[in-house]
Amino acid sequence: MSARQPPLSEYNRRRDFSKTREPKGKAAPARKGKKRFLVQKHDATRLHYDFRLEWGGVLKSWAVTRGPSLNPEDKRLAVRTEDHPMAYGDFEGTIPEKQYGGGTVMLWDTGWWEPDNDPDEGLQEGKLKFHLHGERMQGGWTLARMRPRPGEKRENWLLIKETDDVASEDGESLIENNTTSVFTGRTMTEIAAGKGEGKRHVWQSEKSTAANVRAGAIAKEAPRPKAHKRPGKPPRFQKPQLATLVSEAPDGDAWLNEVKFDGYRLLVAVGGGEARCYTRTGLDWSEKFHTIANTLAELDCSSALIDGEAVAASGEGSSFSTLQKALKHGDDTRFYAFDLLELNGRDLRKNPLVERKSELKALLDAMGPTGTVQYSEHVHGNGAKVFAAMCKSGQEGIIAKLADAPYQNRRTRSWLKIKCTKRQEFVIGGYSPSSKKGRAFASLLVGTFEDGQLIYQGRVGTGFDEERMGELADAFAGRRRQTSPFTAVPNEIARKAIWLRPDLVAEVDFAEFTHDGHIRQGAFEGLRRDKEAKAVTLERPKVAKEPKPAAGRTADSAKRAPGNARRSPGKTPRTAAASDADDAVLGVRITHPERVLFEGQDITKLDLARYYAVVAEKMLPFASDHLLSLMRCPQGGRGQCFYQKHASEGFPAEIRETPVKESSGDTENYMYVREAKGLVAAVQMGTMEFHIWGSPVDKLETPDRLVFDLDPDPSVDFSTVKEAALSLRDALADIGLQSVPMVTGGKGVHVIVPLTPRAPWEDAKRFAKAFAQGFADRDSDNFIATMSKAKRKGRIFIDWLRNERGATAIAPYSTRARAGGPVATPISWSELSDLDAANSFHIPDILGRIESGAEPWAELGGTRQSLTRKILDALPE
Repeated sequence: MSARQPPLSEYNRRRDFSKTREPKGKAAPARKGKKRFLVQKHDATRLHYDFRLEWGGVLKSWAVTRGPSLNPEDKRLAVRTEDHPMAYGDFEGTIPEKQYGGGTVMLWDTGWWEPDNDPDEGLQEGKLKFHLHGERMQGGWTLARMRPRPGEKRENWLLIKETDDVASEDGESLIENNTTSVFTGRTMTEIAAGKGEGKRHVWQSEKSTAANVRAGAIAKEAPRPKAHKRPGKPPRFQKPQLATLVSEAPDGDAWLNEVKFDGYRLLVAVGGGEARCYTRTGLDWSEKFHTIANTLAELDCSSALIDGEAVAASGEGSSFSTLQKALKHGDDTRFYAFDLLELNGRDLRKNPLVERKSELKALLDAMGPTGTVQYSEHVHGNGAKVFAAMCKSGQEGIIAKLADAPYQNRRTRSWLKIKCTKRQEFVIGGYSPSSKKGRAFASLLVGTFEDGQLIYQGRVGTGFDEERMGELADAFAGRRRQTSPFTAVPNEIARKAIWLRPDLVAEVDFAEFTHDGHIRQGAFEGLRRDKEAKAVTLERPKVAKEPKPAAGRTADSAKRAPGNARRSPGKTPRTAAASDADDAVLGVRITHPERVLFEGQDITKLDLARYYAVVAEKMLPFASDHLLSLMRCPQGGRGQCFYQKHASEGFPAEIRETPVKESSGDTENYMYVREAKGLVAAVQMGTMEFHIWGSPVDKLETPDRLVFDLDPDPSVDFSTVKEAALSLRDALADIGLQSVPMVTGGKGVHVIVPLTPRAPWEDAKRFAKAFAQGFADRDSDNFIATMSKAKRKGRIFIDWLRNERGATAIAPYSTRARAGGPVATPISWSELSDLDAANSFHIPDILGRIESGAEPWAELGGTRQSLTRKILDALPE
């Protein structure tokens, strides 16, 4: 990959753009802020994973033949390929056969990356170190170029996982456990077959493209014959119908369920060969959305009024913030049309929705394939399943609409919105200044208008890149005022606040409302230029009611009509206002309390919070005042999970934080808990696993325990693991160290050595490594002390790597985010011999043990032991 080549010249040379509609190679301007990374699973001549990093306006690319591994000892071959254009990063679908790269492509992972060294130097010198923040790939990674063999033309690199909290000896689990698209949730087979109407991309010749579009595929923009200009004029603007926020998707086939798009609502008036794009408040934004207007102006009709949503069409996703960037930089946008109010002078608003959508689809189909305007597909019924699928695929939520209802120019209950996350508009009334150089502010102070008064709703401190912060600073410059626009603000916040004229509206994504009514974990998504500040009120979910017959129909006719099946009996939907006291644990309110977390166990989020409230007295003696790494699964164990070790602004006060200097020299805030409320607050944030450091907060450099994790190869049965644990116990006892066992809730056993925190981490690591290696050397047929998976077959890996500064291990009594919800359980040595597996204990078992008064580690008593000089001096050099 010579640096002398023009950008993307090799990419263009390899492709015949008359036969494939892949985007032509054109380097984009280098962007400031976070840089994108992505992985596309590609079944071409052979299956591989295309790993791509945004740099210099292109996607630097490597083909990883076996896919990434979480095991630092697995060095995966990554063949450097040609740079790809940014637009390539959003592709999922098929490349036609006999074309370069022909085959099925899945968007397997996406996120952003941060380099640890200068990327230009790293690419030149052959070593690129970086951290990934993806849905699947996270933590530290390295790309290292291999020395070329004589005559070798291709550029071979190695993709290697760094040793950190994300690393795992089970490296293959990353690709074995993630077999579906992060974009659509589809398998490779489903993508190849074109399943998932409205979500397939096909880069093919013009003839093939048209056929696929008729089959429901989204194609790249294809040339269309210019429509004959018919006489007429665009209809006048009308107020759009608005949806009512509810907490659960309604039941029954009476509802049509659509994607809730995350963009700008537009009503597009078409007529006489022109189109006008209006916002929901009637602002004419035709210039902003000129591509959409120009495309819809070609509709074969004298006039039409179409309702829909504009989103970003770039490779960076379709979020509202991405749309704002697209509008600012003149990038492409896309319009999803979901309703038709007028057509050729006919007012369709009184017609049932299904009829309006049918006419809309016919109108758009007649225009031919286009990537700029798409028909918004829907699903009859199955609201809960559709909602779950949308959340899993990263959508904002769904809109449920009564199939036989008329269009009403106001907010109604015949349209319901159900959100995967909390998201709404707030009015900016001020900001807290920042002490950091170059940062215009620390957080926004936001509120909503209630009965004409601005009510303070909390702070928003994340979601700002350099560009956004500059935009806001410019907007604030002419809006400062001396007095607070809010009715009341907490004194500690008001004391240093800078007040603003309250006419700016911010879109904010947040986790929940605290007990005092303030938003928690708010992230700024962008300014809403299409919203009037005085119209911004607080949205509260309502109960989704039984659908009523549409006007002009009797109840009997509604029951007989297709698509109007009665709701099946079931649970009454919960609302945000429904008995908050019942959903509070130790004073911490639990949102989505009914969400089932563990596959195979009917354990809800509320159940899990109550479990930690009870088990705290047993767990906290080992886990309190120890830095935490939390495994968070906001949608439950079947959804996307991620580790978090750094505290973020907006975390609940029950989760404490402390600055810690890392090995890189940087200082970051880490989390810990001190009481039961902290455990419950972590559950409210979606935590399903607690991993702890091996040293207390007040003595961070001196561990108070050692952990030897006996991790068996799948061919090793549990009885052998139990024997190994007993042998390890005896070997430790021989040098004067008492230990206790804990089954991990997985497949192994932890042998834990409690310590009085005296010896530093350096000594602890040296002892753990030497002890594990010596134990393995004495019985090399059954044990190994290195992470090599290839050498582990038929053996038990004695994992000593948890005994170094910054490493973590699962906390005693922590649940595991696995099917059935197993618990990491302390046991006695006598109990170990009777167990059949390391995942035998579940929440009901633990609660039963507590009730019975079981004290499995009572044998430790008042034991005080440490890594003495005698023990350390006896270690082999």
